[in-house]
Amino acid sequence: MQYNPIEEYGAIGDGNTVALVGHDGSIDWCPFPHVESPSVFAAVLDADRGGRFSVRPTQSFESVQRYRDGTNVLETAFRTAGGSATVTDFMPVTEATGADASPPAIYRKLDCEDGSIELEVQFDPRFDYARDVPDVESTADGVVATGDDDRVVLSSDVPLEPSPDGEGASGAVTIEAGETRWLVLGYGDAVPLEPSQHRETLAAVVDYWRAWIHDCDEADCPLGDRWHDLAVRSSLVLKLLIHRETGAVCAAPTTSLPEDIGGVRNWDYRFNWIRDAAFTVRALSELDHLAEASSYFELCLDHCRRHDPGAVSPVYNLHGETVPEERVLDHLEGYRGSAPVRVGNAAQNQHQLDVYGELILAIYESIRYGEAVTAEDWAVMSDLIDYVCEGWNEPDAGIWEVRSDPERFVYSAVMCWTALDRGIRIAEAADGVDAPLERWRACREDVREAILERGFSAETNSFVRAFGDDDTLDAANLLVPVVGFLPPDDDRVLGTIDATIDRLATDDGLVRRYEGDDGLPGTDNPFVVTGFWLVTALALAGRTDEATDRFESVLEYASPLGLLAEAVDEETGEQRGNFPQAYSHIGLLNGALSLAHAGGSSAGSLPIGRDESLDDAVSSGEIVRQSTDDE
Repeated sequence: MQYNPIEEYGAIGDGNTVALVGHDGSIDWCPFPHVESPSVFAAVLDADRGGRFSVRPTQSFESVQRYRDGTNVLETAFRTAGGSATVTDFMPVTEATGADASPPAIYRKLDCEDGSIELEVQFDPRFDYARDVPDVESTADGVVATGDDDRVVLSSDVPLEPSPDGEGASGAVTIEAGETRWLVLGYGDAVPLEPSQHRETLAAVVDYWRAWIHDCDEADCPLGDRWHDLAVRSSLVLKLLIHRETGAVCAAPTTSLPEDIGGVRNWDYRFNWIRDAAFTVRALSELDHLAEASSYFELCLDHCRRHDPGAVSPVYNLHGETVPEERVLDHLEGYRGSAPVRVGNAAQNQHQLDVYGELILAIYESIRYGEAVTAEDWAVMSDLIDYVCEGWNEPDAGIWEVRSDPERFVYSAVMCWTALDRGIRIAEAADGVDAPLERWRACREDVREAILERGFSAETNSFVRAFGDDDTLDAANLLVPVVGFLPPDDDRVLGTIDATIDRLATDDGLVRRYEGDDGLPGTDNPFVVTGFWLVTALALAGRTDEATDRFESVLEYASPLGLLAEAVDEETGEQRGNFPQAYSHIGLLNGALSLAHAGGSSAGSLPIGRDESLDDAVSSGEIVRQSTDDE
């Protein structure tokens, strides 16, 4: 069977998991009950063996997908010679329905708008990444699929028959204009077939999404009219990826969608990377989603509390626990033959120094938006900063998680400087906190001098990838002005921007991550987020027209639904990598915010806010507070 282009999928979810629905009406990816769980449908990773749940016309058809305005409710509209119909896909959100005891479920509503249309249903669940083929049997209102450890029940008023081998079910129904049918898939238990109740559930879910997004209505949106719709969709994507219980953001809801077709750069992204933290906090806070930003702040503090400084991992599962060991699923062929398919992620075992800067920066950003830390949390943060003082010059795997030998990456050192700088600023602004400021200041200056002397190449007029390497670039250094290490109009920053454009950027806005060896074979396609980093750096440098042109060029690669994967194939323009990608949408939002703040003005407005008075930014006037008895 053929594979859909990645950009021809829409995403639905409930705060626990996410499913991908193709423009052809096929659910080709869904882990249950959590996004980290094994898949029930995985046709996106093996079109023949992975399993799917499809609804489509039996005749030749055209289709188009759209989201209901301001929601994550997805509509796939089909048109045939005989009529038109729409399949509406959604998952109930507990906060919308108040039904905590209900099983996780996917609802599929089938409506005929005009004429008549015959729709066929193919239901082929494959549990545990298609290693467990369930038995499918009839029930009073549909079918039930039972595996070794999993069970799903499909309730429907479409007649369904198990296949002769008992490994799936199918059915067909002709619906006329004005008719509606339902398919409701419950994980573990059945959702009773009650169409009137299902309509109420759909209405509640629509209301939930629109109520959540209303804080960024057009009149109040900090991005203005121009970027409003963009901000809404990217915010909704982020909300899909935020775990409803812990506030953790998964990098993407999929595994092993390849960065390069036929290559081996296929990773499991269904986890929470610390490096997303500061920019996630900023985007959510700027768009007035303060509850989510606050939850993420608490998650960052929890990472600090639960681990010794030297044992902080760059990645955790969505419950704050250790990520499973990386392993290969040899029985799946991979998207378009791109093996291996991996689950788990070996990055959990890597030493990545940049995460310390990103943790402290995220906490600092949260304080700017009105949060406060306890004295006990400050003590833990101080231990982290002390650890940075001891280990900032060690080799590590860096932000890009290379599988080659560790190096002394420049960006890792920049983020160590950031940890020290923000820790010092918090201590200076807070009253009566205990901090070895003299030691921290001396170390901050040592790190700064090392970066400027060993991380900047006069030959290339740019910051480089690693200390002692005079001619290898890294797009992560575009963040040097963003974190406030140097002013955005500093000649060394401008040189880095120009070198990046000359050697890493394409003409249409895309930017490759780095030059040099990373220990892996194959092609490294341009990443979406690095394109947005270049936009931000240009906007901060006052090159607003150039930034806007590049921003709009990158947006051309968004899917028809406004979704972005991790990377873009430089030759075909197709999206590559896991999808939809949180980092890409966070980059989009922060790039748009930088453009909005720049507004054509001269350089100097930093998106991370280092130049602002921390005291002025804290609404409560309290940065580090004593614990209360009920904490």
